[in-house]
Parts: sequence; structure tokens; C-alpha cells
Amino acid sequence: MLEPRGALPQAAWRLDNTPVPSADELLCDVETLNIDSASFHQIAEACAHDPERIGEHIRANVRERGKQHNPVTGSGGMFVGRVEAIGAEFPSGTLAVGDRMASLVSLTLTPLWIDAVTHVDVATGRVGVRGKAILFASGLFAAMPADIPTDVALATLDVAGAPAQVRRLVRPGDTVVVIGADGKSGLLSCAHARDRVGPSGRVVGIVPDARTEAARILVAEGYVDALVEVDARDVLAVLAKIPDVLPVLADVVINCVNVGGTELASILLARDEGTVYFFSMATSFTAAALGAEGVGKDVTMIVGNGYAKGHAEIALQTLRDHPPLAAYFARRYAPAEAAP
Repeated sequence: MLEPRGALPQAAWRLDNTPVPSADELLCDVETLNIDSASFHQIAEACAHDPERIGEHIRANVRERGKQHNPVTGSGGMFVGRVEAIGAEFPSGTLAVGDRMASLVSLTLTPLWIDAVTHVDVATGRVGVRGKAILFASGLFAAMPADIPTDVALATLDVAGAPAQVRRLVRPGDTVVVIGADGKSGLLSCAHARDRVGPSGRVVGIVPDARTEAARILVAEGYVDALVEVDARDVLAVLAKIPDVLPVLADVVINCVNVGGTELASILLARDEGTVYFFSMATSFTAAALGAEGVGKDVTMIVGNGYAKGHAEIALQTLRDHPPLAAYFARRYAPAEAAP
């Protein structure tokens, strides 16, 4: 850490990103950054969705901070690359030089050096780079699977925490609401919620536009019992539309959006003593805590931890178990590799 003195990597303002590994570190040749959805949305808006400006914005941020840590959203993303060098004290037997891997820890705590931005995909938040990254001995990573296209695996691993947490939180017979059901984390969350609630439970998705391909898949494949088209930032509109499909308030609400302002709608859709899981990195936890207090709602609110034991394999297995989602992810995130 360069500043402030004594800070751990995630909380630090600036890291030493010199691309030379210590004895307990791994040096990676970075190919792709997958910027998290909330962060990329903010950067794209600030740069008028211009790929060149977005790329320079990211490079400038990394030059200043030594890591991809968005100062507005506080979030980062993850990377894919190849192992270039392994420190002598790095845990043995996990990776070898030349192995292709994905980081499973945030770019907000990963020392990163970028020589060049080669491509920006505005539609997916994926940024091609030539660069280096340091992975600490405590850092999580996954070898890239042989049976899933790289870009699809990257998109899936980026949100691996959501489906794993849904498996923990949802019980048979529950009523579940997924806000932002048509995004990466929302689709995987709906699939797991559907599997968990069983025939006596109910899954309701909230999306801003029910005409998208993802929204149509949710309905056609039965991942949701009902889909509500509404802007979740408009609390009154949500409260007006939801009674038609949600006769009782939800046991569990999963928030997967990439914009702020949806905290209160999430809280109001949960029953008293229900659970609200804020996976979204756009969440204001001040707004959530004070909003719940203001409306007198006693709910358990959970921070969207991007890590859960086994989360990488759970997320990838979701695609294997749900071919419609695998096909959609291939079309959306790896069009060059998708079947015609």
C-alpha cells in the first residue's frame, strides 16, 4: 500500500502496482477486465458511452490508484489472464505458469498495471487490455473451465456470489422477489430461487423492460411465476403494480440492479422479519438502513458478499444445469463463439 499508511488493499486509496511479485504472490498477464455492472454503468454514463473515452477513463483511474477502484461506486470487477510468474511461497499445486485463470477477488484490492486498452465492449462492460496484475496468496481464483466459452465463464464468475447466496437464503415454499431479474446475477438468482422454492413457492421478477430477450426467457422457461415491468426506483409505481402478482409480501428479496435508488422498494416488498439481500454494488446502505427505519420495517438486510464457499463452481454448474441460460449467455457475452 502506498497510501494511506497501514490500510489494507481494498480500503487503500492507492496501491503499489509494480508488476513484480513478492514471494507469496502471483503475477498474471492480464487479457480482460470485467468491470462490475454498477461501476461500468457509471463510467459509461460519465463518458457518454464512448468506448475510447471509457478506456482512457479506466487507464487514468488505474494510473492514479494502482488498481481499478471506481471512486464513485466504490466497486471494481475482476480479470482474466494467464499465470506469468509464481512466488516461491505462493500455495503450491494450485496453478502453473501459463495456466489461464480468472480472479475471484475484486479489482478494488488487486494491484493492476495497464500498458494499453485494446477494446471496450460497451454492451457487456468487458475491457480488453495488455497489462499485469498481482494476486495475493489469500486471493481467490478459478481455472477457466474447458466446457464453457471463456467470455461466458467470465460473465458468470463475475456474479458468482449471487446464486450461491440465494441457495442459502431461500427455503421451500418461500415467496421470492428478484429486482433486476434480467441481468446476469438476476437470471442466475431466479434459476436458483425457482429450484429452491419448489411447487409451493413463488418467484416474481422485476425488470425495467419486459420486451428484452432475457425477460422473455424468464417467463418462457418458467424461472419466474410472474414478471413485473416497472422502474424499481419509483417506489409508488412498484407498490401500485406488485399486488396483482404478489398476494403476500416476500420472504426473500434479492436486489440485483446496477443503479441506486432501489433500496426502499426492496425493503417494502419484504414481509416483516423477512430478508433483503443487496447483491447490487450500487446500493446505498445508509439509504437502506435509514429507509427501513423510516417506514418501520423490521427486516434482515444482508450485504452482497461476492464470495461464498464453492460459489464459482455453483455459478458455472448453473449454466450446465440450465441450457436456456447457457445459450443466452453465449449469445450475449460470447457471440463469436455461440452456435448460429
